[in-house]
Amino acid sequence: MSTTGRDLARRLRGLVALGTATTLVLFLAYRGVHGDAVPLSDATTPAVLAVDTARNALYEAHDIVRNSGAGGDTSGEFYTRISVAQQSLAVAASENVMGLEGRHDLQTVTGLIAVYSIWLDRRGREPAGSPLRAAYLQYAERVLGPGTGGDIMSRLADLRAGQVAEARRQASFPWPLWLGWGTVAVLWTLLCAALLETQRFLRHRFRRPVDLRLLGATALCVTGVPTLAWHTVAVHGAMSGALSEIVRPVPAAKVPDTADDVHGALRHAWFWASLSEWVLLGGVVVVALAVWGLWPRIAEYRFRVPR
Repeated sequence: MSTTGRDLARRLRGLVALGTATTLVLFLAYRGVHGDAVPLSDATTPAVLAVDTARNALYEAHDIVRNSGAGGDTSGEFYTRISVAQQSLAVAASENVMGLEGRHDLQTVTGLIAVYSIWLDRRGREPAGSPLRAAYLQYAERVLGPGTGGDIMSRLADLRAGQVAEARRQASFPWPLWLGWGTVAVLWTLLCAALLETQRFLRHRFRRPVDLRLLGATALCVTGVPTLAWHTVAVHGAMSGALSEIVRPVPAAKVPDTADDVHGALRHAWFWASLSEWVLLGGVVVVALAVWGLWPRIAEYRFRVPR
């Protein structure tokens, strides 16, 4: 009695199961890395650099006041730096990295900057030699900080620490991703082996040199998964590099270069993230080619009387 039909059906079921499982696990593992690359590049890093810009601008503004002598100049360059700080905080708020808590902290800091400016404005209005000038400056410095907490610089430092923690999470490769990609490697190896074994079986049983549909499925499987894995390694390396750029506060002179470096390293993040949908399509194509290649052979044995 011929067992060819059962052998073909068993191989088809195995290919469909392996192809489906490999596709789903690869989709989740791939998205787990690339899904965080876009927000790290387009939101978290700009927000961290915006906070650094605000801190640098506030320090520069206060240096202008302290170095202005008895006149206590709070015009011109001082208000320019204050404006830069406020605009940078608006950018940080628009990125919404820390959610509602972060927006609340930024609103509080914006209000404290207004209080800080008012104290220095009052100082500038006092006549030379007035004891209130030193008092107003002291009040402004308490608002600016850094101190024990609650001042502008302490709040910005806490906000930055939270943003960096989010960047660390986005750039990390935790154990579920290691497990996912390890599972992908096992399933992909089994799928490639099953495709090759099926082609060997067909060549031996039907004396045909090659089945083009199964060959296409094999080629897509053999080249597609390693390509996605290689680019995932490259993207994760770029994410780790971006994190290393912003872990420590960035000086004012280096903020533009840091932003350019991160953008350059992750400039294709959107493209590679969008390929997660194509992973599903590629898996469907592999399974469809396997079915297309085997089903006509199975159909030949479907209605045959066993011999």
